[in-house]
Amino acid sequence: MSYATRPPAARKGKIRPPRRAPESESSEQWKILQHSIREIFNHNARSLSFEENYRHAYNMCLQKQGSQLYEGVSGLVVENLDKLAQEQIVPAFPGGSSVGGIDHVQQAQEGERLLKAIRAVWDDHISSMSKLRDLLKYMDRTYVPPARILPIFEQGQQLFLERVIRSPNYAIKSHLINTLLMQIQVERDSYTVNRSAVKGCVEVLLELKDRRDSWDSAVSVYEKDFEPTFLKDSELFYKAEAARLLETCNAMQYLKKAEERFLSESSRTQYYLSSKSEAPLISILENHLLIPHLQTIIYMQSSGLDVMMDGDKTDDLARMYRLFIRVPQGLPTLQKALRESVVRRGKEVNALATTGPPNEADAEGDGEGEEAEESKAKSKKKAPAPKGVASRATEAALQWMQSVLELKDKTDKLLKVCFGDDRSIQTTLSEAFEAFINDNPKSPEYISLFIDENLRKGLKGKSDQDVDTVLEKTITVFRYISERDVFERYYKGHLAKRLLQNRSVSDDAERGMLAKLKVECGVQFTQKLEGMFNDLKVSTDHMSGFRDHLAKSQVSPPIDISVNVLTSTFWPMALKPAPCNLPSSMVDSCKVYDRYYQSRHSGRKLSWQPSMGSADVRATFKARTHDLNVSTFALVILLLFENLDDGEFLTYEELKDASGIEEQELKRQLQSLACAKFRVLKKSPPGRDVADDDSFSFNNDFTSPMQKIKISTVSSKVENPEQRRETMERVDEERKHQTDACIVRIMKDRKVLSHSELIMEVTRQLATRFQPAPAQIKKRIEALIEREYLDRGDDKNSYRYLA
Repeated sequence: MSYATRPPAARKGKIRPPRRAPESESSEQWKILQHSIREIFNHNARSLSFEENYRHAYNMCLQKQGSQLYEGVSGLVVENLDKLAQEQIVPAFPGGSSVGGIDHVQQAQEGERLLKAIRAVWDDHISSMSKLRDLLKYMDRTYVPPARILPIFEQGQQLFLERVIRSPNYAIKSHLINTLLMQIQVERDSYTVNRSAVKGCVEVLLELKDRRDSWDSAVSVYEKDFEPTFLKDSELFYKAEAARLLETCNAMQYLKKAEERFLSESSRTQYYLSSKSEAPLISILENHLLIPHLQTIIYMQSSGLDVMMDGDKTDDLARMYRLFIRVPQGLPTLQKALRESVVRRGKEVNALATTGPPNEADAEGDGEGEEAEESKAKSKKKAPAPKGVASRATEAALQWMQSVLELKDKTDKLLKVCFGDDRSIQTTLSEAFEAFINDNPKSPEYISLFIDENLRKGLKGKSDQDVDTVLEKTITVFRYISERDVFERYYKGHLAKRLLQNRSVSDDAERGMLAKLKVECGVQFTQKLEGMFNDLKVSTDHMSGFRDHLAKSQVSPPIDISVNVLTSTFWPMALKPAPCNLPSSMVDSCKVYDRYYQSRHSGRKLSWQPSMGSADVRATFKARTHDLNVSTFALVILLLFENLDDGEFLTYEELKDASGIEEQELKRQLQSLACAKFRVLKKSPPGRDVADDDSFSFNNDFTSPMQKIKISTVSSKVENPEQRRETMERVDEERKHQTDACIVRIMKDRKVLSHSELIMEVTRQLATRFQPAPAQIKKRIEALIEREYLDRGDDKNSYRYLA
């Protein structure tokens, strides 16, 4: 039998505390470390054994000599820093605290030496402390945390702060801060400094923190010691700088210098100062260069905003915008000045249009004035007829519109190029245009007249793109007018003349303008205008059917006629036709068409409007025969001279009685026949105006190189005060009906409304056509109450709709 033997049980080991070395052994280890640390400070670390020195430091920590080691190393660091400060930094101090008599270059050089010396000492110190950190890593891990003291590397930084920057023996701190401020000041004075040297010392100040005051949240020496002094010094400098610039520079130069200061300070903080200093530093610039002087700059005589706009100084205006938007008060100040400038310019444009020469009649067609013989026969006191298509008043109206468009183009360019399409400035400019355009009571008429002038003749030879550009610009101005119903009345009259006289440059241009008006004002605004186009289209179909009817029935009217059947509610015509004694041949021709039309449309009544027609007539003169295109009234007048012998004449009164034409219209027609470019009648005595005692005869001596001649009716394109008064009376009457309809429509939907709510809602709904006054709305409410459409509520401050 055999027995298995159990192995003997393993003996438990014990962890014994390290043996405390004798003091002689610790002292010997410290001497070795002390020698090695001094060699590190002397840049002789290559000759040392890292492992041996690390073991000595390790053993001292194990032997509970951490305090001796920590304090001893700190003392050696202090000793080395004092030595470096004395040998390298103090000799680099500038020659004296006063810089009087020393030029900027010498200041920069002396300051640069000190900054380089401090940075060199810092770099040397950090290099040595990095080696010590590696050497004393065990101490940092075992002794430092329980003792609640700084690790050796951070302790080295703290000692650098206490023994170098805030040296108790030398005024290094004051020299350093003064030198940094001096370097910045030299650069502000447009001299060159060594930015790298400044940056090196600023980095030192940013790295250093006084950890004695706060263990975790200590602020940097830069923030505590340098930045407050720097900002205070900057504030004093820029306060004086602003006063100096205002005294020596105009507005454009001031803005340029100010922007350069902003850019240079921003660059300075980004390159060699702390980026945290940028915000307070920029605030100082704003508070001293901009905020107190916004008004002074923008209204500066001979160089402010107005001068910049007049001279198209886009760079300066863009600079002004960039600077002004930096401060809260800047943009409102710029907006206010822009509005005042645009309104002032607009009022000047209004003044030129309203203070121009009085209305003068002139022919609508292009021409070169009277023939030489007839000009000599005029009275010397009468000026020759001016060239062009319109009277001087009309030209002033067209010039008003052109000036407004030029001002709009100018401000649009500034908005895009200088103000970055800023929405608030765009709104300000729109308000300014709206203010001065509506300040001119004739602006709706002028805008319509400008459109008429371009669509009638001004767009010939232009591309579709050019046409659209002109119309779009006009619509831009149209958006600003508040009395759109007045514009509609004028536009309808001008459009009617263009359509009936075939004076439109193109149907596409007309419809393009109509489409733009529809987008701006809605279908209701253009409904009647579209009806005018539809009437002409239907009339073309009627005339085609009429000619077929004549061919089949073999009925021939005395004269060939072309008829446009117009809906009276669409066209700006009087319900009662203008009086005129038509020749029998014309009356018979009208009857032929009337019978045809009644056969196709029973129950309708045609009302002939001779004031809106035109005629082609062949006239024989001594030299040759011409085909004349004249108005219907002018044809009636010419036919009165058909059977007169050469030399016979008719007096004004005889023409008036024979034609039956109203006096004002008769004078206009006689002016076009006897006083304009193509004088097919002779007036005695000669002159531009027609008097009641004048006499007229057929001008057999008339000559012209053209076979076909268009004799346009003399007209005053811009309404005179009496005509304008009549127009506004008709507009006011229409507004009453529109306001009544709007009130009833609202009350029918809401049933009960307070007075203020009803006023607001009516104003909102009518704003697309005109701006009703609250007093006028109140009058219409009273009228509707009298007519029992509305009733007052129980509280007397509301209204009820009566079904």
